[in-house]
Amino acid sequence: MSHANPEENATNRSAVALVESSANPAGLQLVSTYQTNRVGDPLDIVALAEQIQKADDFVRANACNRLTGIAEQIQYLQEKARKVLEDAKRDADLHHVACNIVKKPGTVYFMYRRDSGQKYFSILSPKDWGQSCPHDFLGAYKLQHDMSWTPYQDIERRDSEISLIDKLLTQQQTLPQSTAPNFRGLDPMILPASKNTLEHSTCPEKEAPISENTTFPDGHTGSI
Repeated sequence: MSHANPEENATNRSAVALVESSANPAGLQLVSTYQTNRVGDPLDIVALAEQIQKADDFVRANACNRLTGIAEQIQYLQEKARKVLEDAKRDADLHHVACNIVKKPGTVYFMYRRDSGQKYFSILSPKDWGQSCPHDFLGAYKLQHDMSWTPYQDIERRDSEISLIDKLLTQQQTLPQSTAPNFRGLDPMILPASKNTLEHSTCPEKEAPISENTTFPDGHTGSI
């Protein structure tokens, strides 16, 4: 059996909070305080200290895990905020690109750059220009109804998302109309007995009179 180090016991005893002892609990004088105030086995102090240390480790680990999850959420939100700011700056810049026509939502516009460096929008694609395209093609964007711009490579995905949202908002799911009563799950109703039925059930039956031609068990007929 291992013996505890006295110095270690003293350290553990100082780290473990024990219940204060009293010779007069609730104003009553104890006959013997040995059973209530004795120190007990020194190994008990060590076990209590180990339990407290283990609890501290668990509390610290749980806090770290929860803080890690919060940190990941913060990073995700920061990334989403950065993307929103980048998209907002791009949309603002595209709205200030030179254009001689009134832009309409739902239309794809093609951006070119002149030799002077000026950027402008056109409704003609490089395919429409063919070999005679006069300026450098920079990209195509679709103007959405919320006045945001979608790059050409993301138009199909964006249209699918908008179509799904519109379907969820406009689709109406109604229950089929039915005027027939629904008695499913209801117990059958027990109707009260009629007055005549109650009378017959409470009154004893009258014995039928024996006629002269009544046949008795011994075989003879006649009246009583």
